[in-house]
Amino acid sequence: MRDFSWKYFAMTGDVDAYLLYKESDGSTELASTTAEEEAVEYEENE
Repeated sequence: MRDFSWKYFAMTGDVDAYLLYKESDGSTELASTTAEEEAVEYEENE
């Protein structure tokens, strides 16, 4: 579910998909990083 919500967010920019992605991470607070920084980190980890 985590990968799907991230890929959906990356393709559409849908904020709800990003929040679902963050929720599936187990963190309920908003990240201090921007979505752009998160995308770079995700791509580096793939």
